Order: sequence, then structure tokens, then C-alpha cells
Amino acid sequence: MPTLTNIGTLIIRDPHLRNGIPIVAGTATSVQRIVVLYKQGNSAEEIAADLDHLALAQVYAALTYYHANQAEIEADLAAQKAEYERLAALNNLQIQGK
Repeated sequence: MPTLTNIGTLIIRDPHLRNGIPIVAGTATSVQRIVVLYKQGNSAEEIAADLDHLALAQVYAALTYYHANQAEIEADLAAQKAEYERLAALNNLQIQGK
């Protein structure tokens, strides 16, 4: 009989890992990273091939998590983008000030 995987164990949140963001269990790969690749037009199969440490089931679990919690993930992505833009602007000011 094949080993069955409880899909509820594929995505975890732990405040001690990656500041508590949802990640693929047993990896440091965030759901956000997979979502960004997906939103760039990559299929689950392409993402699994690109992130070859992930099984296809793990990629689908991350995408399922995203679709079930889309508002949360989109808010996290927006916050990351805003912080990137803030730091880029700050860096640009520092470069111009030299």
C-alpha cells in the first residue's frame, strides 16, 4: 500500500521560522515565493522544475494555501513591495547625497 500524505502538513507557520510566514514544510521556501512565480505565468510543473527541491504536491499545496488565503498573501506581498520601495528610495537618496 502506498504511503499517504496528509496535505494539511505540507504548509506550516512557525514564529521561529521565516518570521512566521507560511512556508513549505521541511524547506525555507515561502508560499509567497511560489505565488510570485505563479503570478509571473509559471505553471505548477514549471515551478517544481525550477525549485527542484520541491515536489509537485508541495507546489500545489502552496498554491492551494494561496487561493484559500489570498487576502493574507496579497497583503504580505504588498507589504514586502512597499518595504523594498522604501529601502530603494532611501538607498537612492544616500547615493545622490555622496
